[in-house]
Amino acid sequence: MAFVSLLLAGCDRGNDTEGGAGTVRLRHDDEAVVERGRTLYAQHCAACHGARLEGQPNWRERDPGGRLPAPPHDTSGHTWHHPDQVLFDITKHGVAHAARMQGYDSAMPAYAGVLSDEQIVAVLSFIKAQWPRAIRRQQEEVDRAARGR
Repeated sequence: MAFVSLLLAGCDRGNDTEGGAGTVRLRHDDEAVVERGRTLYAQHCAACHGARLEGQPNWRERDPGGRLPAPPHDTSGHTWHHPDQVLFDITKHGVAHAARMQGYDSAMPAYAGVLSDEQIVAVLSFIKAQWPRAIRRQQEEVDRAARGR
């Protein structure tokens, strides 16, 4: 999993959300946003990442095609290790674009043109809302550090 952490460490912070770099903020404390995210997650994400955020089996090992299976988004995965903006960029633009690695092959599709920015924030807010308070606090520290605060 160190590879994925290194891969994501250099993710592009700039995207086409208003305000520029580091402007995405997840809204895990807004019930309406979380419920919308729950529905969108079930429609667009659960088939790979699991209905309970559990990910695919052996998600740390490449499959015969060389791709990593979908990681869990619960506390056993690495999602919470990344700032909000990185999670948004990966979801919207895909891993290869977000990490500036043209040749990186991932089964994770880019959701630009499929989900609006607000819908992506809702999905990610739903995921974050499922984490225990201590994990949310740790992720918020990572997010603050990435914002330079």
